[in-house]
Amino acid sequence: MEYSVNCIIIRPGELFLKGKNKFLFENCLFDNIKYALKDYDISVLKSQNRFYVENFNISDLNNILNILQKVFGITTISEAYKVPIDKDLIKETVLKIIPKKGKFRVTTKRAYKQFPMSSMEFSAYLGAEILKTYNELSVDLFDYDFNLNIDIRENKFAYIFFETIKGAGGLPVGISGKVGLLLSGGIDSPVAGYMIAKRGVELKAIHFYSFPYTSDLALLKVKDLAKKLSEYVKSIDLYIVPFTAIQEEIHKKCPEAYMITIMRRFMMRIAEKISQNNDLSAIVTGESLGQVASQTIPSIASTDNAINIPVLRPLIAFDKIEIIEIAKKINTYEISIRPYQDCCTVFVPEKPAIKPKLELVAKLEEELDIETLVNDAISSTTIETI
Repeated sequence: MEYSVNCIIIRPGELFLKGKNKFLFENCLFDNIKYALKDYDISVLKSQNRFYVENFNISDLNNILNILQKVFGITTISEAYKVPIDKDLIKETVLKIIPKKGKFRVTTKRAYKQFPMSSMEFSAYLGAEILKTYNELSVDLFDYDFNLNIDIRENKFAYIFFETIKGAGGLPVGISGKVGLLLSGGIDSPVAGYMIAKRGVELKAIHFYSFPYTSDLALLKVKDLAKKLSEYVKSIDLYIVPFTAIQEEIHKKCPEAYMITIMRRFMMRIAEKISQNNDLSAIVTGESLGQVASQTIPSIASTDNAINIPVLRPLIAFDKIEIIEIAKKINTYEISIRPYQDCCTVFVPEKPAIKPKLELVAKLEEELDIETLVNDAISSTTIETI
């Protein structure tokens, strides 16, 4: 018999809380796992609060584990030895695979209650057999070098494993609908996309592009950020909105202090129209309260006032250090700090209004042909699937 890892155990997290809707969440996660591993010749199985990946090439194991760690809805993963439920076969496998030195403990879980020994009895039995076979091993239930786990499941198989790898957690992508992420080239917006995708939404990215004030390298940076996010959410449609004409018109006709406020309101209007045309249920931004002038409560109220669609701000209470930590974790930070400007850094006033007055904003916008500017931008928008 060959003793090599032949199964990957996948454990979902919050899905068990979903009551009668649980099967919807499980089916969504099942489909997402299969999609994530579509490039590998494998089998994916589902059985009572577990998913299993089998029939993989052992040389692909590490790649598969890395991919699974980015699938939202998965709490933990273990590489395991799958054997039929047979006392002697389990013992034989354990004695072949267990490290030959150190302190250990045995933990047995028994979902299949017809197994003839209780969890504690079987742990004690295996521990005694191990000690009888290997002189340099000893039992320590608290200060151990490794934990031998035996999971006896209802499908009449036992799964033997040592390590538990942390997954991405959250809910499976797609179960909570679709949203439009305002994706700049900065640090915050990709982190906001990651955080909201963790709650089960599918992302569509909206980027405002101000050529020639911003370069092709700035646009490439955004595409690279979208590619990183796509590792967590299947693929991303990137809507590239030409914003130069709007910014020039605002710069020409509006007071400097209110340029950022009015620019943000235009972004919201365009994002709302794109959302309405593509069945997106909300807009997501990377705003953090008080971080810059456009992220004060009056400024946020002013931008929200321009539209009727919900705006989600997953980073609203995060400080910059916390945001950077997540950016580094998801490998977007090094891309975000590339020295190429996005449209939010063009025509930046020296002293932007931090408490914009809505009545004044509305009066200033009377000088602008809002409908034409918005429609022209949307009609010239291009879409790339990342």
